[in-house]
Amino acid sequence: MRGILVFDHLNDVLFSKCNKKFVRHIKKLAKSQGLLSESEDDEESDDSPSANIVMQLFSPIVTSQHIMASQFGNSYTSMKCEDGTNMVFDEFMGNTFIYISTKEIDLMKRTLGICISIIRLICGPDVSSLKSSTQKANLVSSLLDAWIHLRETEQSFLTEAVEQLSVNIDLASSTLKVLTDAADKLKAQSEFSNIHLLILVEQKFVSLFSSKNAQDLNASDILMMILMCYVANKNESSLSLSEQKDIQERDILLRPNSSIPKNEDLTSSSSSLLSNPTSEDIQNLFGDSRYSSISEGLYTFAEDGLYSQLVLLGSDENFTANAIHISKLAEGINLVTIVEVMNSGISCGLYNCFYHLNIINKLQLQRDMDDLRSAVENLETSIKKTIDGIKKHRAYINNDIDMCQRRLQVKWEFVRKKYIDLFKSRDPDFIIQIESNISGFIETMKELFRLTCFDKNLLRQGFDVITTVSRLVSQKLNDFSDFLKVKALNNFSLGSRTSLTINKYLEEFPGLVHFIYIDRTNHRLTAPTVDFTNSETLQLTTAKIWTMIEESRIHLQEGHMSVMWKDTTFNYAYFLWFEDSSGTPLKNKEYVNHMIKNFGVPGILCGDYYRKIASAYFPKVSPNRMRIYELYCVHLGLATASCVLEHSRRLAATIWEVTGLPNNPVDII
Repeated sequence: MRGILVFDHLNDVLFSKCNKKFVRHIKKLAKSQGLLSESEDDEESDDSPSANIVMQLFSPIVTSQHIMASQFGNSYTSMKCEDGTNMVFDEFMGNTFIYISTKEIDLMKRTLGICISIIRLICGPDVSSLKSSTQKANLVSSLLDAWIHLRETEQSFLTEAVEQLSVNIDLASSTLKVLTDAADKLKAQSEFSNIHLLILVEQKFVSLFSSKNAQDLNASDILMMILMCYVANKNESSLSLSEQKDIQERDILLRPNSSIPKNEDLTSSSSSLLSNPTSEDIQNLFGDSRYSSISEGLYTFAEDGLYSQLVLLGSDENFTANAIHISKLAEGINLVTIVEVMNSGISCGLYNCFYHLNIINKLQLQRDMDDLRSAVENLETSIKKTIDGIKKHRAYINNDIDMCQRRLQVKWEFVRKKYIDLFKSRDPDFIIQIESNISGFIETMKELFRLTCFDKNLLRQGFDVITTVSRLVSQKLNDFSDFLKVKALNNFSLGSRTSLTINKYLEEFPGLVHFIYIDRTNHRLTAPTVDFTNSETLQLTTAKIWTMIEESRIHLQEGHMSVMWKDTTFNYAYFLWFEDSSGTPLKNKEYVNHMIKNFGVPGILCGDYYRKIASAYFPKVSPNRMRIYELYCVHLGLATASCVLEHSRRLAATIWEVTGLPNNPVDII
């Protein structure tokens, strides 16, 4: 049984995703509490109970969570039930997220954190848009399904790092030249100034070109783009029989006042549409934006070969609104064009407005006047940044945006004066007056966000140019697209040392079965494809590699950065270390294990865990002057500890022969 529920501050259901077993359990509870009669149950969809029932069943615990978070600052993180059911809680922009399942709590926390990251990508700070937009709800569901699948099958998603496709220097240069030329054409023939062009092969990174003034593309952004490509390429006609069966049990999206047809109907209807679509079918499937979802989160490309979506990229409150256009260059090869559609002043300013409003709401409930004054000042700064951003973007501002920002200023001025009166008199009655007017201010802010950052018309800007450039890139890469596809299937393996010169150095590591090397400075992963047919690796299974990573993370969260252990067949080793900009190892002297326990699960999609741990150990070292590295090694069980350590040091020192980036030898432990 599993279900993810999202509630707003009024306990209304904004988004739900659950399987049939969870739905049956909800109906059983509703009947036992008199919320659902037998006759009403017959009228209900076989797959989806009403959101009203879900709200009534969960209101007590959601309300309790609100009170614990806002008034005491001590909200629940998880609960364990006697029957083995677990509940995990999280919060984003004042909305409560709950995950109910029988899985392990750490994995549930990670899944819920990823769900929040995906919603922020698709909805920005306006989580309430999930309630009104079927397209967004389906896309969030599909992206979460994609993450769950890739986490179970790809080393890169398990470790949350970008896997670099290993190609020779000439091919890498040629690919980058193609992207550079494409960017020049885009900038010359359109109004685009800040763009990224990214080539992905399957779930691996090949090349990236970013224009000079574009916001940096983080590794977490690239992983999200891989998820988007996976969903965009996934259509029902390519599913295996086992995957089709899985769809029959796929999680169900619950939405207020709506019913979902039975899965059998969805399967047959979407299959017929995908098999021979007409232009009218395309319009119906993709709606006004041409890129809406098909049935339960299945996506395909529009007739012109592009899949497009508006997203919010970035981290640490430094977000930008972007239009992404995914073009399938060949089977498994995608070109992702990312265009910044609004300046950072508008997108980041609005995001921060939502963020500070959420803090203000909590402080008002706690009657914390001192911190409230500071929070209101931060909100005012963010509003000013937003208005200034609109003024600078005047050439692209229409009348609707202009009128909306004027209404926002008027409403803010009224609220601001009430806050001034509150701070002068300390009279709680002013808080009541503020709360009665703040809802209108928030709705205007949401409207401004939709008009600026998430206006679907932004996707049409320069669309013809993007389509043309995508075709040109496809033609130029056509000569070596087959090679890239083969490389994606077998990036390189330890059993191919004689045929691939980049691996000849591995002959110097007898007994080494597998390794995963990650430069955590930019989160780039280098790892061989495991050859399960090789005699040395015959007993090395995916499960053992996944268990090694999970075991290493448990020790890392306890503060252990060098770990080695054995099973009956293999010797496993894990190392995390830090260097300064000159390559000199940094030795931590502080004991910060008590802090590390609050950093969550290692990864980057829910915040950069490795930057947090680096700041905790080396608070006086600038993040820009620090390098972070991670290494997993699997040796045959006969390898001694000294041999593993010696191999690990040499591997870390010579990995540049694979990555192409020279590195200095380091002292791992």
